This record gives sequence, C-alpha cells and structure tokens, in this order.
Amino acid sequence: MKDIYGHVSLTRLCRLLGITRQAFYKHFWEVSDITVEQELVLDQVYKIRQIHPAIGARKLHHLLQPFLLEHQVKMGRDALFDLLAANKLLVRKRKRRISTTQSFHWLKKYPNLIKDWRPSRPNQLWVADITYIPLTNGFLYLSLITDAYSHKIMGYSVADTLEAVHTTKALQIALSNLKEIPECLIHHSDRGIQYCSFDYVNVLKQNGIQISMTENGDPLENPVAERVNGILKDEYLRHYQLTNIEQVSELLSDVVDRYNKLRPHQSINLITPDAVHEKQLLVNRTWSKKERTLTL
Repeated sequence: MKDIYGHVSLTRLCRLLGITRQAFYKHFWEVSDITVEQELVLDQVYKIRQIHPAIGARKLHHLLQPFLLEHQVKMGRDALFDLLAANKLLVRKRKRRISTTQSFHWLKKYPNLIKDWRPSRPNQLWVADITYIPLTNGFLYLSLITDAYSHKIMGYSVADTLEAVHTTKALQIALSNLKEIPECLIHHSDRGIQYCSFDYVNVLKQNGIQISMTENGDPLENPVAERVNGILKDEYLRHYQLTNIEQVSELLSDVVDRYNKLRPHQSINLITPDAVHEKQLLVNRTWSKKERTLTL
C-alpha cells in the first residue's frame, strides 16, 4: 500500500522487514543519538583545535575526557581516530628542513656531556636550538631554550637574522625566569657559531652552567629540541598567515603560553610542561626511541 506520494507506508515497510513500528522508531532514535554524540564531539574538537590547531588524536582524546564524562559519551581512541578520519580532521605531518647551523668555524667546540645520560627532574638539562619560521615572503629565525625533562620552553627570541645576539637573548630570558641558577645545570646545543660565540659562552660560564655540544651536527643528537621545534611550527605557526616580525612576535607569546600551559605531552604522562616544571613533578618520564638510542 502506497501513500498519496507513491511512497510505501511505514506500516507496510515494517511488515516487509519483519519488525514492529516500535522497533523501527527505537532503531531510528538510537542511530540519531549516535549522530548527535558525534556532532557534539566534533564541535568540541573544533574548539580544541582553535587553541591547538594541529594537535594529534591521542592528545585530543586526552583533552576530551572531561567533556566525554560530562556528556556521558563513550568514545575510545580508535573510535575518535575513525571519526576524525571520516571528517578529514587527521593531522598530516609536513617535512621540510632549512639549515640554521653553521658549524664550520674556528671557535672552540665543547664535548658532548650527556651521552648515555638522561635528566631525572627539571632544570638539570636545557637544550637549545634554532629553527626557521616561514612567512608569506621570506623567513624568520626562532631561538629556543627548552627544559629536556619537562619540555617547558624556558626562553625564546625571534629575529630576521642568525646573529648570535638573538640566541643570547633567548638564553638570558630563560635565566631571568629562574629564582636561582640550579647547580649542575647542563646546556646542550649543536656546534653552531651562535652557541660557540664569546658572548653566548660567557653567559653560560658566568652562571656556572656546564656546556655540552653535539658531536657531528646530526639533528637527532638533540631530539628534544628538534621535537619542540616541530610542535611549534607544525601544530601552531603554520596555521597562520604570517607576514612580518611584529605579527610573529605577538603570536609567539600566545603560542608559547598555550604550549607550556595547555598542551599535554605523551612523554610526561599527558601532563603539561608547565605543571611538571613548576611543581617539580617526578613523573614516569618516557623517552622516545630516538632519545633512548642517541644522546637522551
């Protein structure tokens, strides 16, 4: 039996399927509920991505937990991965590298002090590196000082040149954020001319900081610094149209704050760098394969 529009009636359809109208409506609402839950989760994902534009599925799932509990939504990590994939929200890694290291110079180079050694708490090891920030027409250079244990960015400086004065500024900012200089603090970097310069080395020596450097210039000898570089660029900075140093400087202040205080890290039990560092938390620190087999 068809209605006036030529459609098979619901009663007839249910009879053909061998189910009752009540069963049909129950199934309809169950499917609708699932769709509503997915839409709720996707809406929350979009909100998180406004703060962390390219954060991965694992950390997304961690950040979603309070929301999922509040709304009584059951969604495992694999289900979230499938939902992101279906909505083209998975993060694709981009590989591009511009050399910022000039290690062929006559300045003194220092030995690697951290082979087969890993820090057990914050402020035992700082790692330094320089990376590039692409603009719509050109590049800027970002100098970073990061605590290897907590992954907290301690100091940074952005400039349009690779002059040593800018790396020294990042170091001085990192030092200014300390109440006192920890004993036995090690500073590890590549052998670039910026880190071997007289001014940079003098700041380290004047503050009683031990100097450690990579041996052959391989970026994998400084994996924590490389990882932080990648996070800032791939998860944050590349999602903005950047045109000049003033714009980048203003954005970096906000991005570093988000990274330190809001972004959980897999290697520190999905706690934020700032929480681990400021509270001196002794977490079950997990090191990546690269970190375990190389210098860290």
